[in-house]
Amino acid sequence: MRRTPVILSGLAVAALVAAAGATAAAAPPADPFARAVGHLRSHSGTQYAAGQTFTLRGVATDADGTQHVRMHRYYEGLPVLGGDVVVHLDRAGAYRGASQTLAGAPRLDRTPRVSAQAAAGAALAASTAGSRAVAGTQLVVDADGAAAALAYEVVVSGVYADSTPSELHVLVDATSGRVRDSWEAVQADGVGHSFHSGDVAVGTVLSGGTYQLNDAARGGHKTYDLNGGTSGTGTLFTSTANVFGDGTLANRATTGADAHYGAAMTWDFYKNTFGRNGIRNDGVAAYSRVHYSSNYVNAFWDDSCFCMTYGDGNAAQGWTPLTSLDVAGHEMSHGVTSNTAGLRYSGESGGLNEATSDIFGTMVEFYAANANDPGDFLIGEELRTNGTPLRYMDKPSKDGASADCWSSSVKRLDVHYSSGVANHFFYLLSVGSGASSWGNSPTCNGSTVTGIGRDKAAAIWYRALTVYMTSRTAYSGARTATLSAAADLYGSAGTEYSTVAAAWSAVSVS
Repeated sequence: MRRTPVILSGLAVAALVAAAGATAAAAPPADPFARAVGHLRSHSGTQYAAGQTFTLRGVATDADGTQHVRMHRYYEGLPVLGGDVVVHLDRAGAYRGASQTLAGAPRLDRTPRVSAQAAAGAALAASTAGSRAVAGTQLVVDADGAAAALAYEVVVSGVYADSTPSELHVLVDATSGRVRDSWEAVQADGVGHSFHSGDVAVGTVLSGGTYQLNDAARGGHKTYDLNGGTSGTGTLFTSTANVFGDGTLANRATTGADAHYGAAMTWDFYKNTFGRNGIRNDGVAAYSRVHYSSNYVNAFWDDSCFCMTYGDGNAAQGWTPLTSLDVAGHEMSHGVTSNTAGLRYSGESGGLNEATSDIFGTMVEFYAANANDPGDFLIGEELRTNGTPLRYMDKPSKDGASADCWSSSVKRLDVHYSSGVANHFFYLLSVGSGASSWGNSPTCNGSTVTGIGRDKAAAIWYRALTVYMTSRTAYSGARTATLSAAADLYGSAGTEYSTVAAAWSAVSVS
């Protein structure tokens, strides 16, 4: 699960990321943001029109000096949801194209006919959480496809019956008052995990005669005990002997050690595989909280605290603590998505968001090479005491709900089930179709796909996410983004490029 910040405060964070996230390269343009805006004005197809302005979200620089400038779009001062764009510049600053989902430049009257109070009432009615309240309201332009409409974005906070916090973003049409769309920023994944990762090294700091679960080598990542609470940071885990946990749930630090280790492996995976220095690529660590609530069978990432939170599961129902490697990698990857493509957690973009976390959670598990939890293409296989995984990448429908193949109805599925299409694609791209030691994967078109290996597949997905995808990328756009990424990394005439195309066709995405 992932939780995103209220949009009113998001731009300040994004601006800091933009400054910190740029990397040195061969003679990049002095002001890529200004050049990118200039190219938006002068090139057709970028949906630039009078009244638009832009703010910088981040700059990614390739080794050859190519730059990818990610920006927020505004129309007459209003945020354009779905209007984010990535402008691609060569090392001299010349235009190489743009990635976007906006199909038409917004043109509309920005005077609402519905009051903010009425919009808040409609948004409150759309939430099913308890103790709900309006946490923020702003006028926006909702640019979904070719149509654009003036809307209120109302953020409704609350708590669900299982203690999961809620931050529901509701778009209320500012002309008709109807609810246009909604998405939950607290992105729930279901569920629990084996607490035992074996004997592992954990980063600590000696302070005042005691050791803290404080990983100075990885941005100062700290792990806290909430002791059944649902707010705040709780108590930092400490030990006089620099030993945390004893491998049993009777010792509260055992779960803390698992969470701390999972965060370290995720940090190392991104750093050593992609050169990414933390979730925001700024060297600053998130933090972890364990023992959330009581019998809580879930875990979540929260942008507003920049932290991961884990429940203890429910032993009576067959669930163990949610601190496994793939859960840690999954939750922290929501943070990476939030700070790159920003895939909206609704419809097909929400499925891609979930799949991204499944993909990189899986890759973290392989990277760690932990004998107690070896890598596989199963999601959450350590969470249930009966060993049943939450999701299967070789054939997602084995969970009884996920989609193996794309269809027009996929966008109406819960994002944990619409993610099956991308998970299936990634498996086919990595392993290939048919029987293997990892599973038995069919194709939707009867074709045979030979995989290129998970490392190349992950590199393609990461570049597509960080360079080409935008907030409302759907499955067709993901195909385009991954083909562009494959061409960048391996050439458009290579096996990798043709296999990306074949794997998408094999899940009915064309």
